[in-house]
Order: sequence, then C-alpha cells, then structure tokens
Amino acid sequence: MTEAAPTSLADLRGEIDRIDSAMHALLMERSQVIETLISIKKTQASGSAFRPGREADIMKRLALSHKGLLPLDTVESVWRIIIATFTYVQANYSVHADISGGDAAMRDSARFHFGFTVPFITHEDARSVIRAVAESAGDLGIFRMDQGASAGIWWSDLIGADAPKIIARLPFVERPNHPAGTPVYCIAKPLADAAVREIVLYAARVERWSESLRHGLAEHLAEVSASAADGSHLSLLVAASGEVDQAAIRQALVPAGLSDFAEIGSHAARFSVKSAR
Repeated sequence: MTEAAPTSLADLRGEIDRIDSAMHALLMERSQVIETLISIKKTQASGSAFRPGREADIMKRLALSHKGLLPLDTVESVWRIIIATFTYVQANYSVHADISGGDAAMRDSARFHFGFTVPFITHEDARSVIRAVAESAGDLGIFRMDQGASAGIWWSDLIGADAPKIIARLPFVERPNHPAGTPVYCIAKPLADAAVREIVLYAARVERWSESLRHGLAEHLAEVSASAADGSHLSLLVAASGEVDQAAIRQALVPAGLSDFAEIGSHAARFSVKSAR
C-alpha cells in the first residue's frame, strides 16, 4: 500500500486561491440579495436599515464558534465591515464622533465597526454629535460612555419622541486588549421595532442623592451610569435590565424627589469572552 504524497506548497496555495474566490463569490451573492431587498423596500415601508439586535446576535455567534489561528479581532472586524457597508449601500449614512477625549480611540472604534466606506465626521462634544444626528436623514453618532463632568447633561438631549436614541453599546463583544475597546454609545433616530431592549436607559431628574437610592435601584437591576448637577437638582442617566418594568424603576427614584423621567434608548447586554483566540 503506497503512502499519500505530501501536500506541496503549490497545492496549499491553490487551496487558498480557491477559498478566496469562493469568499468573493459569496460576497457578490450577498450583494445581489441586498439589491433585491432594496427593490422590495421601494414598495414597502420597512423602516431603518439598522438592526442592532441582529448585529449583536451575529457577533455573539461568531465569538462562540470561533477557533483556530485567525484572531477573533479579525473575524469580528470583517463581519462588522460587511454588515456596516451593506447597510450603507441600502441607505447612505455617516458616523458622527465626539473626539473631545481624543481622536485616535474614536477613529479606531468607527473604522473597526463601520469600515472606511462609511464617512467619518468629527465633533467637539457629545451634544454636537446628538444635534448632527437629529438634523440628518439617518446618520449614526458615537461618543464615549465615560464622559466627564465637562460634557454636560448630554443625555437630556435624547429626551423626546423624535430625538435620537441610544441603539447600541460598542464593542458588541468585549475582551482583553480589544483593538477598538473604548466603550461607546451609538445613537440614531428612533428605530421603533428594530431596537434591542436587553438594557434600557433612562434620563431622570431628582432633588437629592443618597446611598439608599443606589440600593433601591440595584434591587430593580438598575444603576446610575452618569450624573451631573442640574441647577438645584441632580440629573441622572440610569441603566436598567429590560426585564424590569419601567414603572418599577420610576418608583425606585421617587424617594429622591423625582421630577422628570424618560426613556432615552436601549442596547444589547454586555457579552464578554476571555481572550481573542
């Protein structure tokens, strides 16, 4: 019985070429499906092309099934760019970014998650990003979650039925040494049925702060993500589990002298992996 001849470098390179051609063919096939989708949307009112919940689910499945030498960073970035670019060809949009905390981190986040086809527009602060999105036809905005006190009460600009809302928290998949690991909120005009509500965000205004307020919110799977003085009151950004009724969150704030309360967006829950394999 003769042994099989060892695979040559030429054979392996041929396999790589075959796989590359197949990948390109599949991308072109995907674009044909998108063309059909666009033509259908011309005859049906289908709403925004953004689907943050679907995108988060895709990223989670990729992270859980990934193995081998190829870094997860590369796989996530490739899929993010495919999703973002095909969304762009359905309806052109730009990404507005607050670079008050530095340009590099925000540019890395935008390019990792949206690629280079989608235009990247910089702004001086979060509130400028919110205004730009509000005035656009359908753009996105990103700004750091860890805004300092100098950023002002930016979350109040998201109050109102027609105001932009938080639709995602990036990155979708968290892990050590993520190449675009700066935590950012992503905003868009209201998405109606496309929003994912694992974490719901509220803007609240109270008369005073106390540790009992923190404990009361924790009992309802909620926490204060940011706060700022608002005249004689305190303005809060509250993040809560989407499984908890809004009325319960509101009631937990009443002992602090609640005067205003409004939902300002939602996003997928944090999903973490130990390392970028």
